[in-house]
Amino acid sequence: MSNERSILPPLTVKGKRIPVPVVQGGMGVGVSLHPLAGAVAREGGLGVLSSACLDRLVSKRTGRKLDTYQAVREEVTLAKAQGGFAGINIMVALQQDYADAVKGAIDAGADAIISGAGLPTSLPAIQDPGETALIPIVSSARALEIICRKWEKLGYRPDAVVLEGPLAGGHLGFKFDEIDLPSNRLEVLLPQVKDAARKHGDFPVIAAGGIFTHEDIVSILRQGADGVQMGTRFLATVESSAEEAYKQAVVASTPDDILVAQTAASPCGLPFRVLKQSPMFVSALENRRRIRCDKGYVLLKDTRGRFTRCPAKEDSSRYFCICNGLLSSAGYNPEDEEPLYTVGSSAYRVTEVLSVKALMDELKG
Repeated sequence: MSNERSILPPLTVKGKRIPVPVVQGGMGVGVSLHPLAGAVAREGGLGVLSSACLDRLVSKRTGRKLDTYQAVREEVTLAKAQGGFAGINIMVALQQDYADAVKGAIDAGADAIISGAGLPTSLPAIQDPGETALIPIVSSARALEIICRKWEKLGYRPDAVVLEGPLAGGHLGFKFDEIDLPSNRLEVLLPQVKDAARKHGDFPVIAAGGIFTHEDIVSILRQGADGVQMGTRFLATVESSAEEAYKQAVVASTPDDILVAQTAASPCGLPFRVLKQSPMFVSALENRRRIRCDKGYVLLKDTRGRFTRCPAKEDSSRYFCICNGLLSSAGYNPEDEEPLYTVGSSAYRVTEVLSVKALMDELKG
């Protein structure tokens, strides 16, 4: 590609014109809070919070006991107070708190709800979204087709879709043996998802996973994407709420430090990309962890319909306690728990912690 810098086109979602087509990844737990999302919004992108464990994080910060609905409402309000556009990422895997988080986001006037880690098939049925855009995350055209068919029965279609390829951080929508297949590369999946989006109302497709530079953005937009979502680059910013040790681990990382957890894995049942030197991951691999479940965000229903089940409660050698590990990496309980560092595949390319303004200026070209 030539060295000329292209001016990036805006991204329009549900009638809202986002000046810079960059969606900051909603990184849970506690990395993407209002300081980061608000800063991105101020610089013309779509700032995105993470709803994961937000009740505990906001309660600790404010000294007031808040439930999920109240915490989401408060955090969205703070992110939007700086001007620009701000939304929230709400994971399907967090079943107990899902509906409350959605209601809190809509009532606070979030510009978007982005939802993945499972298929958000019931999202439009929870509450009339009003002006809030509903944006599923998919990893294939087939997944988007399923969502569109389910949503059409509810009288709704996606306002945009995030296509997350196999190079992203956190939970991945692929089986372990599918991650490295050439057929699952972002540039191969993009035209298929674009076709599905056209068929169901021609809404924007936002590409994610491994996008790092201004040139990467220009390239994927030329291939048909309407915008990009980027997580890891925003993880290593001044405004990110990740612990300093987490940011420095990203800066110090090499390609060999980044892997998809398989031997000790996420209790959510999805492949999960981590830094292999994450203290909790190391402990789980060495079978040094005692079983502990005192946060319970990823609990599943038992046969009686109660939220009591989690694989990490039953087997601490094959699964890490993701709730505690990620809370620790955001500074919530580092004295009680070892942190767990999740990153995208390009984390080793991060060489310094930048301000959001400096990063956005670089991405804008």
